[in-house]
Amino acid sequence: MKPKQESTLAWYVVHTRPKCEHIAASLMAGLEGVETYCPRIRFQKNTRRGKVWFVEALFPSYFFARFVPIESLRAVNYSQSVIKVVDFGDTLTPVPDAAIEELKAEMKDVEICEVEVGVKVGDTVELTEGPMRGMKGIVNAMLSGVERVRILLEFLGRENAVEVPMSKILTEHKPREVLASK
Repeated sequence: MKPKQESTLAWYVVHTRPKCEHIAASLMAGLEGVETYCPRIRFQKNTRRGKVWFVEALFPSYFFARFVPIESLRAVNYSQSVIKVVDFGDTLTPVPDAAIEELKAEMKDVEICEVEVGVKVGDTVELTEGPMRGMKGIVNAMLSGVERVRILLEFLGRENAVEVPMSKILTEHKPREVLASK
């Protein structure tokens, strides 16, 4: 490590065990001289058991910590659920403050940002209930009323239009992709 980096307060990327990012970040925030930032997303997804809310880290298995390595690196590395502080060839690489500020602005300065994973015409979806459960089709039209869609399904050798509630379909959209496309 370069001596200059060891004594400078900076943001670093921390690698954690899967699904433990927010736990590790909150425990580490209790350390003296350590600030953490673990952006998370909240989204609703249609599952086979209905609509369910999920909260996940924006960067699975990673979060950011701001500290002076010479003072806090050992405590950070040995915090609960932490695998290590990300380095390149045994050299810690700080994340620019501007990048963290930009990320916070993109997340609207909240730690958990709600992402709406919607369906639009042309999307491929899967039916989750009824006699055609498991069949995939393409959304042909968004219908007014009680959140219904018309789907083109191919069965019995031809395409058939079926109207179903949006709560009965699974979309292939991923919430991180939706957030990135905004």
